[in-house]
Parts: sequence; structure tokens; C-alpha cells
Amino acid sequence: MPRSTLRCALGAGALCLTAAAFPAIADAAPVHVGAKRLNVQIGSRTTVKGHLEAPGTAKLQIQRRGRWVTLDRDRTNAAGRFVLRKRMHAAMSTRVRVHTSAGKNRRLGRLNVYRHAQASWYGPGLFGNRLGCGGRLTPGSLGVANKSLPCGTKVTFRHNGRVLRVPVIDRGPYVGGREYDLTAATARKLGFSGHGAIQVTR
Repeated sequence: MPRSTLRCALGAGALCLTAAAFPAIADAAPVHVGAKRLNVQIGSRTTVKGHLEAPGTAKLQIQRRGRWVTLDRDRTNAAGRFVLRKRMHAAMSTRVRVHTSAGKNRRLGRLNVYRHAQASWYGPGLFGNRLGCGGRLTPGSLGVANKSLPCGTKVTFRHNGRVLRVPVIDRGPYVGGREYDLTAATARKLGFSGHGAIQVTR
């Protein structure tokens, strides 16, 4: 009997498997992320720090037009640690991940790169009115009005340390110099009042 054959404990007629029947399990090389900076302003750097359980290369990638684009790469040091950085020059909100040379991925959520835009909010006195993208405005409507972005376009806002991603549901504002009009519910969740600058990814 070959040495690779496993002994059968059930006697004659038992199914005996050889070691060759069990393919080697590849090292999963998990990706551990210790720190990440994924909400940044234009001109600032996004940063992801972590380590791999097996030596290799880590890549910081974002999803653009259906494919993954590499922003930075780093070979792990003796302790398996990596640091990925990239200075961002355009406003965006997109999925982000760490991809390793072993073919493993660690999804990190979204990378949000903000610019400043002038905004206002609306709602009281207008509840029940039709929205430019369909439906009616209610006190709980989450969304934003914009004059040119297609209806349904998702926009991420940051204000007072709060982050909220909402769709374009209406047209406006029609006051000079303002780009966005937040619904009352959206403004409330962001702690936004009156009119003024807000951080936005579009």
C-alpha cells in the first residue's frame, strides 16, 4: 500500500482517501487595517495603514467606471506592515479596497473627497408639493435639489462632522451662487441651518 494512503478504520470495503485527494489550502493572507483616512478634502491625502499575515504587496484601489484603479502600492516590511497614501485632486465618492499580491481583497467602504459648495435648505410651507424628479416633498424626504445633476444621482455631504449620502430628487436652487438645496430632513441630519458652505463630493 502506498505510504500516502490513509489507514481505513472501517475495514474491508471502506472508502480510503489518499493525501493527494486533499489539495493544499493556499495561505489566505488576511488583510488587517489598523487606521484609515477616507473622508478628505481636495488636496489632502487619503491614508490606509495595516499589515498582511504573509509578506507581499498591498495596493490601494478605487472603483472607477466599473473597474478597479490603483492609487498607491507598498511592499510590506519585515513585520508585514504597509502604508498606502494618495493626494486627491478631484471631488468624488467611490468604493475603495486594499488588494494584495496574493489576490485577496479587503473592502474599506467609500472614499469621499470633498469640495466646498454653497447650499441652502427648504421644506416648511412646501410639503406636499411635487418634486422635480417625481413624488412629493414630505417632512421625512431625504434628498437634495440640483439644477443639472441627473435625478437619482447620489451625492455625499459632510457638515459638523456628520456624513450623509442622498439622491438628487428635485430641481433648484434658483438663488444665485447656490448649488444645492437640501430637504429639511437632510439638513436636520447634517445639522445644517440657514445657508452657506457645505462639503460635497460632486
